Amino acid sequence: MKILLLGQGGQVGWELQRALQPVGEVIGLDFNSAGPAEAPELRADFSQPEQVAAIVRAVRPDVIVNAAAHTAVDKAESEPELARLINATTPGLIAQAAAQQGALLVHYSTDYVFDGSGSAARDEAAPTAPLSVYGRTKLEGEQLIAASGCRHLILRTSWVYAARGGNFAKTMLRLAAERDQLKVIADQIGAPTGADLLADVTAHAIRATLARPELGGLYHLVAGGETSWFDYARFVIEWARAQGVAIQVAPEAIEAIPTTAYPTPAQRPLNSRLSTAKVQQAFGIRLPHWQPGVARMLAEHLGR
Repeated sequence: MKILLLGQGGQVGWELQRALQPVGEVIGLDFNSAGPAEAPELRADFSQPEQVAAIVRAVRPDVIVNAAAHTAVDKAESEPELARLINATTPGLIAQAAAQQGALLVHYSTDYVFDGSGSAARDEAAPTAPLSVYGRTKLEGEQLIAASGCRHLILRTSWVYAARGGNFAKTMLRLAAERDQLKVIADQIGAPTGADLLADVTAHAIRATLARPELGGLYHLVAGGETSWFDYARFVIEWARAQGVAIQVAPEAIEAIPTTAYPTPAQRPLNSRLSTAKVQQAFGIRLPHWQPGVARMLAEHLGR
């Protein structure tokens, strides 16, 4: 089986390179770079939708996993057309090419398709109402994939982190070592979700869906439990302190602030809770609580 992995250099793409190896032959392309040594002519420039669709037709994969996206949420507000190209137009053309070839398309979306109101965990049938360019373009991408008629898995997730690259936890560790006081947003609620967890579940879901095509569709996929950015930061800092990491900020000097105290170009949803009952039942999996995954990432990052 041949798997075309798009966006291999990102946080999720990096983990997918590992997780997909037992599933099939992986041909990985980064967001906008030259192709692999055996096929340097393959170049996945997501700002050139027809070019990416042509790659799909040339490779003729059995499975396409699209981990590429315009994820700079605030920057998307000032470059909406580019965000739409990358998050909607190109995935839509990839889906059309997948439909023509009978390939299964796996695509990642986001809780930003919702407005973040209320306090309940939203399921896959909940009404969408994105607040930002990022959210609107990701929702359009979902809709174009569904309209293409291709076999697909759309996995909505949130608060993604990985040991590779930057993330919120690493930023908090750095600031906690440098500053006497920290202010962290406390009224946004979600579940920190590891890229490794997303990749492992993706590999399992691909195998299951190829065997049972009726499993295709839209799913929410996040780690178990919930937290705020404020409590997430406190967990990270206290875990590191317990491991002997030099931490300057005192526990009582971490201040909870509202979203309104930290304005950004793009509006964030306050409620990022996603119900994962559907994905757990469909694929027979259990999604672990967010804390062990974060601790494991921190241990890898710090060499503990």
